[in-house]
Amino acid sequence: MAEALYRKYRPQTFADVIGQDHIVKILEAQTKSGDVSHAYVFAGTRGTGKTSVARIFAHAIGTSANDIYEIDAASNNGVDEMRALNESVNTLPFESKYKVYILDEVHMLSKSASNALLKTLEEPPAHVIFILATTEIHKILDTVLSRCEVYTFKKPTQDVLKKVVMNVTKKEGFLIDESSAELIALLGDGSFRDTLGIVQKIISYSSDKHISEEEVRLVTGAPAISLVHDVVSAIAERDLNRGLSAVKTAQSQNIDMSVFLKLILHTTRAVLLVRFGAPAVVRDELSLSEFAFVEQTAQKSGSLSSHTLLELLTAYERTTGAYIPSLPLELALIAIINGEGGK
Repeated sequence: MAEALYRKYRPQTFADVIGQDHIVKILEAQTKSGDVSHAYVFAGTRGTGKTSVARIFAHAIGTSANDIYEIDAASNNGVDEMRALNESVNTLPFESKYKVYILDEVHMLSKSASNALLKTLEEPPAHVIFILATTEIHKILDTVLSRCEVYTFKKPTQDVLKKVVMNVTKKEGFLIDESSAELIALLGDGSFRDTLGIVQKIISYSSDKHISEEEVRLVTGAPAISLVHDVVSAIAERDLNRGLSAVKTAQSQNIDMSVFLKLILHTTRAVLLVRFGAPAVVRDELSLSEFAFVEQTAQKSGSLSSHTLLELLTAYERTTGAYIPSLPLELALIAIINGEGGK
């Protein structure tokens, strides 16, 4: 079985970490000075590199694999597991200066388990370092956070993910055009892991060494860009029939409505930013042809508003689990074009 791409290309050193310079620089300085804290919280959305950086940091301070303990707090979230951990920290490392405990999804700990962990965080042995990783920092007890150095990981930008896609596909011996890489980066939704997961599926599907935009759309359920443009143009021109017709076509092609709306939101946001004088914000995110469409649409008098985005965002949130998947988008188009959003 082929190794998962996100594992194969997981960063191994601080130099490999992308987009987290604000964290890497501090951790590198600590490893050089030896002024290491006893507890850290790495917070951020999924697939942003929290566990990878935790491992890199552990190795950088001289901790061997035998003295690094990774614990899934989602499945070891009871007070008994934390009591067992509290007992284990008292034993000395096998062959390193430190024992490093990486607790993933630490927000899943029960309140009693968190309180049990708190006792160790208050007075840990000198040879123990905790790294608590979480996607939901607001669920962690304030008393736990106050005893840790907290670092927030940024979601990678679409431009960063696009470069990762192009780099990895090249290393895997595949060719990919800019618009295809751009689409994969968008669907990756700010996650290195999810983005490379999409790349892996497409590579497995591809019959040759060239990844086309059509292949990306077939594998991911994304619509043809012309359908996205039809909806955005329909909003800009207040043409409800055109918009609903595009939605009907997408539905007949079994397009994933959540993906469809995500792409519509992405393009609409770009149009608004260009319309209100901030083209530089999105220029690097878009291919030349897509940016040309955005510029042209932004020039149409009375087209689109911030209310448009709010309606589309609401529709996106309501799409998952909707009895009729296309209905939230259809209602949004009616509200935008016939209601306040079109005025």
